Amino acid sequence: MHNGHGRLVDLSGQSVVVTGGARGIGRSIVEQLAQCGAEVLIGDLRLEAAQVTAREIQERTGRRIEALQVDVSDYEQVRRFAEDAVARMEKIDILINDAGWDRLTPFLKTTPDMWDKIIAINYKGVIHTSYAFLPHMVARKSGCMVNVSSDSARVGSFGEAIYAGSKAAVVAFSKTLAREHARDNIRVNVVCPGLAETALVDEMNEDEFARKILGAIVNAIPMKRFAKPEEIASMVVFLASDASRYITGQVVSVDGGLTMVG
Repeated sequence: MHNGHGRLVDLSGQSVVVTGGARGIGRSIVEQLAQCGAEVLIGDLRLEAAQVTAREIQERTGRRIEALQVDVSDYEQVRRFAEDAVARMEKIDILINDAGWDRLTPFLKTTPDMWDKIIAINYKGVIHTSYAFLPHMVARKSGCMVNVSSDSARVGSFGEAIYAGSKAAVVAFSKTLAREHARDNIRVNVVCPGLAETALVDEMNEDEFARKILGAIVNAIPMKRFAKPEEIASMVVFLASDASRYITGQVVSVDGGLTMVG
């Protein structure tokens, strides 16, 4: 996030919460936020991994990075997490919802338990964090949210019926929040990644059905490769910054041209 004349995006003095920040795209988001001067609180189910990420990025950037455990699918945990976050950071300027989970499975082979888990993490998780953090932003008449959805939300994705539905719900929910809270000087935008080189995709690749689908997707991408996590993160950080201060309620794909939505 730098240009030839110094910092393109300046987040000095900004306090940011990133869910799912321990690894993958979330980790890259935390890294770039710190490089741009922000202080970051990671909320993640994987506490040890989040603590390692926080320590490594703090040592590398000199910014304050902390980690707390939270299961975004549990509203009570999220409510306590938000209280703790505000107490530790004193203010929360930016909320980035990156926590997510999926497993590639044909719809008729999924189960109700699986539906509940996918919806609870990917959609209700965003509802929970929004409900917990928005009052703080409204009171301050200032704030920004960036929700990480998925290209599957815009065009569907083979083997991801429930996931695609939950991510589409995030898009509609985010646009509604953008409408309701523009008057509070709060912006809400959505980034839709295509597939990226992450641990979650590595786990999917262990399954033969998933491996075939992932291979077909690579062939369909005009740029003929998956994204690197930092390529997704740079759009998230841009939308979180004042460089995008007149952008709200928008959905941006970062996918190497896989989907070209008019």
